[in-house]
Amino acid sequence: MSTDEPVPGKAAGEPAPGKASGKAPEPSGVDLARVALRAAKEQARARGDVARQKKQARRGGGLRSGARADGRDPMALGAAINRLLTERGWETPAAVGGVMGRWPQIVGEDLAKHCVPQRYDEDERVLVVQCDSTAWATQLRHLAPALVARLNEDLGHGTVRMIKVLNPGGPARRFGPLRAPGSSGPGDTYG
Repeated sequence: MSTDEPVPGKAAGEPAPGKASGKAPEPSGVDLARVALRAAKEQARARGDVARQKKQARRGGGLRSGARADGRDPMALGAAINRLLTERGWETPAAVGGVMGRWPQIVGEDLAKHCVPQRYDEDERVLVVQCDSTAWATQLRHLAPALVARLNEDLGHGTVRMIKVLNPGGPARRFGPLRAPGSSGPGDTYG
């Protein structure tokens, strides 16, 4: 039995016994379709290139430049970057990076002044945002469902599943008249 064959009694996609379950989740659905389409296009392009080379070799010459476009032609920088993003499967991270750059336009100027996106976890599809006070963190938690819908509208359905709000970061107050014994400082009231 090979490692790729399904195990009887197991659903498709479940790890076989003896395999590590700590692997990153495999792409599914639209992601698999994109990968398959990309691979088919590359194979077709390669078959066409080989056929063209054989035809030119029969005519007594090697590779020649002609009137039609081939893989050796220069391409615009934007097209080259888009091709690289597509080939490597970096469309989602690049799109989320663009959203982080447009954060004030998406959430509004007031909220953007007090809440800053920190990172995007692609595996969990969680956007992590840090706020500068508990009041703004609470406000963001109330707006989170609407923001997730807005982000998915821009990025594609299911790109962001959840917004995780981090507690306000601030300097730890070690000493002083307003410090209660056992508290962790100004972020102690978060939650």
